[in-house]
Amino acid sequence: MSGSIADLLLLVVSWTHVFLAPYTKVEESFNLHSAHDVLMYGLSPERLHNVSFCNSEILCACDSRSVFRMSLKYDHNVFPGAIPRTFAGSILLSWATAPVIYAGVALGVITSKFDLQFALRLMLASWNAFALILVRRAVSTRFGRQTSWWYALLTCSQFHLPFWMGRTLPNMFALVPVNLANYLLYNRTPKSRQASKTRITIAVGLLTFTAVVFRSEVALLLAPLALQLLIQGHTTFLDLVKVGLLVGLSSIAITIIVDSYFWNRWPLWPELYCLYFNVYLGKSADWGTSPAHTYFTAYLPKLLLGTMPIAMLGATLDHRIRSMLIAPFVFVSALSALGHKEWRFIIYVVPLINVAAARGVRWMTSRRKGFLFKHLISLCALSLITLNLVATFISTQASIGNYPGGVALAAFNRRYSGQQNVHVHISNLAAQTGASLFLHEHAPPLSAFLSSDASWTYNKTESLTPSMISASSFSHLIAESPEMAGKEWTVVEAIPAFRRWKLNHAVLSRLKTGKVWEIPLHQWVRVLEMETKDQLWILERRHMME
Repeated sequence: MSGSIADLLLLVVSWTHVFLAPYTKVEESFNLHSAHDVLMYGLSPERLHNVSFCNSEILCACDSRSVFRMSLKYDHNVFPGAIPRTFAGSILLSWATAPVIYAGVALGVITSKFDLQFALRLMLASWNAFALILVRRAVSTRFGRQTSWWYALLTCSQFHLPFWMGRTLPNMFALVPVNLANYLLYNRTPKSRQASKTRITIAVGLLTFTAVVFRSEVALLLAPLALQLLIQGHTTFLDLVKVGLLVGLSSIAITIIVDSYFWNRWPLWPELYCLYFNVYLGKSADWGTSPAHTYFTAYLPKLLLGTMPIAMLGATLDHRIRSMLIAPFVFVSALSALGHKEWRFIIYVVPLINVAAARGVRWMTSRRKGFLFKHLISLCALSLITLNLVATFISTQASIGNYPGGVALAAFNRRYSGQQNVHVHISNLAAQTGASLFLHEHAPPLSAFLSSDASWTYNKTESLTPSMISASSFSHLIAESPEMAGKEWTVVEAIPAFRRWKLNHAVLSRLKTGKVWEIPLHQWVRVLEMETKDQLWILERRHMME
């Protein structure tokens, strides 16, 4: 396998996950919707904070009063979330994607609002793939071409990193500069002791910028790395202070200027507020806590799959790998002190651990002595990668069926595409599982890139009672229960979603009788069956059908 094929593989796999699972969930919604708003409205002040006069019928039509409400244009004015997040990534993503969208419209590839979501996600996936390609090339320079090929294969065989590379989590924006820093630090010859002073300075600057603007936990990765560089004599304390102050203060100025403008709060530094809210006030515990060992015993194995034992082998074999993994190990250990834990907080260490695993696989597949040992150990390495692929296939299949809100709203748009003045209420579950603003295809804002009918109203008002919904002007509902039907509403379509995996009944019955040899090959291939359950229902008022 050539380097170009390995690079193309990283890009294609990241794009494939975007096409297989095009919808998004609530944790991705801030950056996705802010990118939507930047594309649709632009950045002028009147688009952000003006107060508009709205009739209550637009909101829920529960009574005859009229109300004032913040502008319904930028979504964060209506659904701000628990804490403010930076607009920096969304702005950069929107600006970078706009020329691609214009080209796609001209070529007839982009024809709907939802296609714009594809374009944004593919752009973000490409950024992350490009950064991983640079890491692969650094691995090729430092550890050899075959190690870099194994690195690409191992990365593509995993589920979480390729699947989430094109998803608008803040962590996926932060992952790009983190991997660029990895490239700068480790793109050097096998025997070189250190990267150049310039590369070290840029790498430290990138990590500083990332910690200040995108994700504050990256500071816990930067701190041990800077200390390691200092102890090893690769930089000086004065140089670290200089780049830290210069880049840190510049980054603070950038995020305060940008985000104070968008949130209409001065001064606002989102990541500092996030630290205050989640760490100082301890509010992150409201989302659950986990034992201190969880990152090492649950989340890293989940992220790495069968790669973890091979990475340990690679670290044992090569002192350069051990040196590379010091900062990631300290980083994960430091994060373990916080009660609230999520796999995405440690996603930044996965590429470097994959480098260690690739080094281990290279050793396992390059043995020259001992015919039996050589083939056994090579088979072991290939088996672990195969297990990765199987687990990834299963996880991807489950994820494809795990976005009922997106499926429901897309089905709704298709079913009623020829109608006018549709007023649909989108339930909370639907909004959280894929019903993004890009699926509001028949309502304002009208895209500057596309022409569209805008006579529909999509309503996401929360906590409406059945009586309020009954008294409203809604013509349709995307509901979480079919019980809303009855006299006034009719169920038009049920939307299933993934529930669990179960063993194929035919295989299970033969296993119980011990007649394994009687199981046909096609049933072994389908040994696991996906079980789905209806989670959302499209309802229509009866008088609309008459």
